[in-house]
Amino acid sequence: MRNPVAQNVADFLRHFPPFNYLDGSELYTIAQHCRLLYIEKNSNLFKGGTPVHSDFYIVKKGIVGLSLTSDAEEMLIDRCDEGDILGLRPFFAKNNYLMTAKAREDALVYALPISVFEPYISSNEQVLQFMLESFASQTRNPRDKERTGRLLAENTIQSEQEVEIQYFQPIKYSLNPITANPDDVIMYIAKSMANNNSGSVIIQHNQLPVGIITDRDIRGKVATGTVPVTAPAHAIMTHPVITVQENISVAEAQMMMLKHGVTHLCVTKDGTVNSAVTGMISEHDVVEAQANTPGVLLKQTRRATNNKELKYVREKLTDLIQTSIDKNIPVSHISNIVAEINIALTRRAIELAVEKIGSYPPVRFVWMTVGSQGRKEQLLRTDQDNALIFEDVPQEQHDNVKRYFMELAELVTESLSKVAYEFSPYNIVAKNPKWNKSLTDWIKQYNEWTNNPKEKEIEANNLFFDFDFIYGYPAIENVLTETINQNITRNKKFFAHLASNMLKNQPALGFFRQFIVEGDGEYKDLFDIKTRGIKPLVDAARLLALNTGIIEITNTYNRFLKIAEAEPQYAELYEECAEAFNTLQRIRTENGLINNSNGQYINLEEMSKSDKARLKNCFQSIANLQDMIKNRFSLTYLS
Repeated sequence: MRNPVAQNVADFLRHFPPFNYLDGSELYTIAQHCRLLYIEKNSNLFKGGTPVHSDFYIVKKGIVGLSLTSDAEEMLIDRCDEGDILGLRPFFAKNNYLMTAKAREDALVYALPISVFEPYISSNEQVLQFMLESFASQTRNPRDKERTGRLLAENTIQSEQEVEIQYFQPIKYSLNPITANPDDVIMYIAKSMANNNSGSVIIQHNQLPVGIITDRDIRGKVATGTVPVTAPAHAIMTHPVITVQENISVAEAQMMMLKHGVTHLCVTKDGTVNSAVTGMISEHDVVEAQANTPGVLLKQTRRATNNKELKYVREKLTDLIQTSIDKNIPVSHISNIVAEINIALTRRAIELAVEKIGSYPPVRFVWMTVGSQGRKEQLLRTDQDNALIFEDVPQEQHDNVKRYFMELAELVTESLSKVAYEFSPYNIVAKNPKWNKSLTDWIKQYNEWTNNPKEKEIEANNLFFDFDFIYGYPAIENVLTETINQNITRNKKFFAHLASNMLKNQPALGFFRQFIVEGDGEYKDLFDIKTRGIKPLVDAARLLALNTGIIEITNTYNRFLKIAEAEPQYAELYEECAEAFNTLQRIRTENGLINNSNGQYINLEEMSKSDKARLKNCFQSIANLQDMIKNRFSLTYLS
């Protein structure tokens, strides 16, 4: 007699893919292993950064949100409701969860052991395809035509192209695999593998793959004495060989290995054993491909023990940015992810510097980044702008304390330089004594900037109002932030200087709406997208945010959105500027990746007509914003 509880579970599952591809007896077997979990509102089912579970989950009732956390702010990526599956990561990677699953309301969730479901992936082609598509799209039901490809945020539904958090991309693999014939002697094959540092050899007959020998075959069959080293290859080869087509994705490679229980895949021209071999995919290739995911990069950063390992992460971060741009991920999302990894790299550099000094800091301190990193907008390899603030100490201790932090800053900034963050052109780095001082001295510094702004210095000083405290003691941050807030409140002279500086930005378009390019020098005939496009928006967002009392939000895109909430009469203009900023950032990043540069100077001749039109639309929003600022801020206070 059937268990009525299990039958009810089976009846529920049969309405949703991939379970609707199973027959009644299979569903009943699966249902017997399901556990029903109650998740209270705002409770986590699993959390990003924690080890994966042995179960995956199906929502029976309620809503479970999938989110990423950036700078202590939760970003909702997806919402799962009745019949949606989540927690698939253990099928593809054995490391930690990338996202957090939290109940948005009281929810009931079925937990199904992965070990119970895996056999159905191997035996059912439709189930396998569903799992592949789920991994590809990162959606809970890729067959749901109304919601496929959408990332749901609290107030925004992104386009179908803006879906991927992880990447369903072609896997990189060896294009020149070692080959041998079935009658070749194992001893010589083993020597060839050792000389080429390869873990496998494809066995061919008439130029077609008939088997494979891996180092595991040699260890298990030859090294144990079961098969003599003088035997032919066909005595130990695995056959038939599992073949796949060219340009297979990471997900497909992983699932094929899972399905067939193998660690190597043979790539052929048409994906069958009846065509020539063109490559070899190993389990190592799959692992390497996943090394560009944000979670893995953060994990590698925290485990780094030297600059070389930190530099490796930064190089992988460039690959992640490239993939994200290729997949049309929103720039604001890319920036958040990149910022978290940049912060992690700096924090690890600080920790390693403390270890190298051999003693803990004598007093509490904070490490502050300013400029583009302070705004969380540092996508390409750019310079480092940072500072250090330490607690006040009695005068007799001051010199010794500062000496420690100068040594610390020297080690950290030199480490970041080796990792790939060049030194600031303004020498705004914590190893400069001017930017490494006590909290009282920093308060005096901000008092000077806000109450007695100087025209010659305001350009560099503006960077210090785009800040992020990424390491250290929160109370120091709070004191400094409150000091800034008090100083700028109703400070007309300070805002007049900011407005005047912002309006000095060079126009991007001429009288006939033609682009104004560089007239001479190294960048002659190129367009400066940073100075003529991005900088005016950065400066305007800073000015308006500080004037509105928005201190702690420093990201340009988020500043515009927050100002739009505070000043609804200009909301449309601010939102246009937010989108214009993202567009310019994307164009600059694409240009930088193509030319291996910082992307600042663009060859307009290489741009399409539509991209040029997008650029011009951005500059119209900037012009409208500048007109509003001219009318809003009186410049008479400069006299």
